[in-house]
This record gives sequence, structure tokens and C-alpha cells, in this order.
Amino acid sequence: MNLHVEMETRRDTLIVRLSGELDHHTSDGVRMRMDEEIARGNCRNLVLSLKELQFMDSSGIGVILGRYKLIKQKGGKMVVCDVNPPVYRLLEMSGLFKIMPIFENEGLALSDLEVAL
Repeated sequence: MNLHVEMETRRDTLIVRLSGELDHHTSDGVRMRMDEEIARGNCRNLVLSLKELQFMDSSGIGVILGRYKLIKQKGGKMVVCDVNPPVYRLLEMSGLFKIMPIFENEGLALSDLEVAL
């Protein structure tokens, strides 16, 4: 299976929606696309929506942590939303939720970042 990446910018927040599988085959591509958008755009914050993500391995965690560090360096905030149970378990076991908030849906994530819908 492939990975589909959809990106949208609202004010100073980049919203990234992933669907498919984020693994060692797809992680480099999504990493580059996100980095390009962060560098090109005027985005300070990042919302990562995983609603349609069916699978993720440790390389996906690396992608998330790397973007977290990048956004943090810019003085911004990164949040995760819409996580399905298998991916949630992996993120929880990795300790990701100790450094990054998780929200039930995109609307709540954007509200936390005070981005107008």
C-alpha cells in the first residue's frame, strides 16, 4: 500500500493528513515534503491528522519526532489528531504523547492552536 499526503495551511498552521502506510518505504518522501512545506511556508504550528493512516512503523515515529523538533525550533507547537487504535498504541508505547498533545479530531486540534476554522 502507498501513502497519500494532503497538506493545507491555515494562518500559521500546517495541517498534514496522512492516509495509507507510513513505513520505511514511504517515510523519506513524506519527510521531504513536510520539510519543504515548513521551510517554504509561513507555518509555525503543525497538526498531524492520522485518521486514514492504517499502519506505521518506527520510521514513521522518526518522521514525527523530526518534524516535532523542527517546529519546536521555530517556537511553534505540534499536535496529533484522529489516531486509530493500532497507531495510537504504537505512539503511546514510543512515549510520544509525553511531549506532544493528542486530540480526538482536527477541529479540537485547531482550536487548541487557536486557528480559526
